[in-house]
This record gives sequence, structure tokens and C-alpha cells, in this order.
Amino acid sequence: MKTLVLYYSYTGNTKRIALELAAKEGADSAEILDARRPGKFRAYTAGIFAVIKGKAWPMQPLDVDWSAYDRIILCAPVWASNPPPVVISALALLPEGKSVDVKLVSASGKNECKERLEGILSGRGCTLIGIEDIKVGR
Repeated sequence: MKTLVLYYSYTGNTKRIALELAAKEGADSAEILDARRPGKFRAYTAGIFAVIKGKAWPMQPLDVDWSAYDRIILCAPVWASNPPPVVISALALLPEGKSVDVKLVSASGKNECKERLEGILSGRGCTLIGIEDIKVGR
């Protein structure tokens, strides 16, 4: 079974964790990038309102051959107890039948978005393997 670590990182914490995980798992990695990276003010204001409403933001194209992977490990920061809007865009690209393991990175190590992620993934025909909260210091 081949694994892809798919990640988005705004501050660099999630990227570090994702790349360490990819090395440990012997997995490939792919970074989710905003079409236009928001400044800190926009990320923490408009970004928060977007995730609360479940809205996606534009992203750069992902160069991923989804057919090469059985398992996807998604690493994402937590914004207002949810994944960032660009991650919602990336989830919309997942093809049916993939198993997805989610790692959510935050200063609190807590999130409340399991149901939302389950809904998004099941709507894509994917299986949620699990959700792990990862606490990082600030």
C-alpha cells in the first residue's frame, strides 16, 4: 500500500510534522498551497469566517497521481476548530475509495471538526481512518 502525506502549513509547524511523518512512513508528500497566500490578518479574520461557514479558498494545482496511492495522510493546522479553507478545496479533489488518516495540528491539541471531516470525506466516497490531534508549542 502506497501512502501520500498531503499537507498545508501556514506557519511551518504542520510542514515540519508532515515531512517527519512522510520520512517515518516512507511516504511521498505533497504540499497544498493557496492560490494567493493570505496575510496574517486575512488568514485569521476572513479565513476564520470562511471555515466556520465551510467555504473553500482557491488553491494552486496539485500535481498528484491519485491512482498511485491507497492511503492519504492529511496534515493540517486548525483554524477555529476546523481545517483551513484551502484544505477544504484540496479535500474536494480526493477521488472515491481512498482511505484518509487526518492529523490536525494546533496550539491546544484539540479540535471539534471530526463530524465535518467525516461528512466531507464520506461525500467524496472516502473512508476516514482516524483523526489525531497534535499539540505544538507556540
